Amino acid sequence: MTPPNPHKKKSKLRRLLSVLGPGLVTGAADDDPSGIATYSQTGAQFGFGQLWTAFWMLPFMMAVQEASARIGLVKGKGIAAVVREKYSKRMLYFVVGIVVIANTINIGADIGAMAAAANLIVPMPFVVWTLLFTALILVLEIFTSYRVYARILKWLALSLLAYPLTLFIINLSWSEVLRASFIPHFEFTLAFLFIITGVLGTTISPYMFFWEASQEVEELKEKNLYREGDLRVRLPLVRRMRQDNNFGMIVSEITTWSIMVVAGAVLHKSGVQNINTAADAAKALEPLVSSFPHAGFLAKLIFAIGIIGLGLLAVPVLSGSAAYAVAEAVNWNSGLNLKLKKAHGFYGVIIIATLIGLLLNFIGIDPVKALVYAAVLNGVAAVPLVFLIARISSDKKIMGSYTSGALSKALLWMTFIGMGAAAVSLLVLTVKGGG
Repeated sequence: MTPPNPHKKKSKLRRLLSVLGPGLVTGAADDDPSGIATYSQTGAQFGFGQLWTAFWMLPFMMAVQEASARIGLVKGKGIAAVVREKYSKRMLYFVVGIVVIANTINIGADIGAMAAAANLIVPMPFVVWTLLFTALILVLEIFTSYRVYARILKWLALSLLAYPLTLFIINLSWSEVLRASFIPHFEFTLAFLFIITGVLGTTISPYMFFWEASQEVEELKEKNLYREGDLRVRLPLVRRMRQDNNFGMIVSEITTWSIMVVAGAVLHKSGVQNINTAADAAKALEPLVSSFPHAGFLAKLIFAIGIIGLGLLAVPVLSGSAAYAVAEAVNWNSGLNLKLKKAHGFYGVIIIATLIGLLLNFIGIDPVKALVYAAVLNGVAAVPLVFLIARISSDKKIMGSYTSGALSKALLWMTFIGMGAAAVSLLVLTVKGGG
């Protein structure tokens, strides 16, 4: 019997790592503080009632992100640049406006959440923490290679493994969990639709569309691989992109599912149905460290590291995707591979969006509630953008032979219909409730 060759295993691992890039970073950024808060609130409020959304969303999430990345890869331009060339200025400004507004609010919510999480470990005034995190993010994003920065932060993001690990410590009825994971449960109530729109919005988010498309362009520029009309070069790149994208989205949704299960099993079943503070959310991880002294503090520490690490990863993605959208719309130099002096406008948008996000923390909105509201806003804002991505990715004049196939088209239009229905239903119930 031939013994296994360790070098062969290493080469397979190297091949996998070599294709991971924009898709993995986008998937990691998807589980940002807004995502953690929304998924935790979902589990706390409805138990396993919305657990099915994690797996049901996965193919739609993969399809939207694959189409977005494919647009960037095939055209060598970001989504806003394609819209500028092929559609009216009114459409262009509408698209860019949605992304900038949604991202700026999300930035503010994430910075506030990072400050609240850090305060669990080192109590300091909220304003001090927000200022420190804002300064750190801007310095690193402007003056450090994002590739190096993201590599460091991906290690911090490993703290999210605390949620899958907790699954194997708490007592679960796995038959109940699996049933809830695949059989949809629905309630036509304002509370249910509000949270499910937030779940959709924090999973299939506008900033992810623009970010992954623009990062594919950055990859082409960095590796000097893009050649206009060179289809022999593009085909293997499309395959690599799909592997990277699918891996990143699968990891993201496994994490989403784990957070919902843990919150449902630990918080909901113990009577905690509303998460009002970061400490409330951190309680979900207490079973992981229950055998240690000071278990409550350790749970808060693990939770804080996850929120801070992912916030430091997600805020640059949010501000960066807004900057790509604006710069591509007005044809400025753009790219995190450029120095500040060569892309003043691009970095100017990053700075302004981050500072406005910071200021949103001082208008009296609770940091945890702000995260969920930001997710709901993303759920509404994503609807017209998914429509546009479906149109662009299926247009032969734009994409040539790389238009969406039948499965991609079906998933994209189903995503548009599903998210649109959730947003409209939420609006109808809100108006009725207000009346």
